[in-house]
Amino acid sequence: MTNTLDRLAPSESQDLVSSGPVDTERVADLVGQLLAAIGEDPEREGLSDTPARVAAWWRGFFSPEPSAAPTSFPEQHLSGQLVVVGGMSVWSLCEHHLLPMNLDVAVGYVPDGEVIGLSKFGRIAQQYAGRLQVQERFTRQVADEIAVVLGSSDVAVAVRGTHLCMSARGVRMEAARTTTLQAGGRFESDPVLSQQFLALATDRWRVA
Repeated sequence: MTNTLDRLAPSESQDLVSSGPVDTERVADLVGQLLAAIGEDPEREGLSDTPARVAAWWRGFFSPEPSAAPTSFPEQHLSGQLVVVGGMSVWSLCEHHLLPMNLDVAVGYVPDGEVIGLSKFGRIAQQYAGRLQVQERFTRQVADEIAVVLGSSDVAVAVRGTHLCMSARGVRMEAARTTTLQAGGRFESDPVLSQQFLALATDRWRVA
């Protein structure tokens, strides 16, 4: 298992730009060429509609639902409480091999007078997963975006990834997992809070 730890960095504008529109007609044509190049007949039964299906998948993958405006709820008596939202599983594509990676995401934050609607965290994870990615950058992007939404750097994001580029090719180590952690604010300066977050965020990973 690979583990990386990083501090919460300022959001970079280029990270917020998703992929442009997908040219499904050209993608379908290229998939047909690929099938022919590997010795298949793209016109045979079973493959004749494959290029169009693949093109439609790429279009859907690069067009996640827009992240709605966050819904917040006033809660004036939550000083110092730790909130951890886990079990958010998203699929992304490794930009080095164009192979899928499954990312299990957990987010921690400390409310200050209000709490954020829980579905917002999942939508942010989906937003940054729907593009060519590397797990380390994805972890930082999710943390940066949540910090912006909260208006606070007291955010931590832990991600556990299963990468087909490692489990299905190359060394083919199916049990390999990569864990990344991005921490800022109190999660960086308060070791007790940091350990509490890690214990809650990674508990389900230890039995998975």
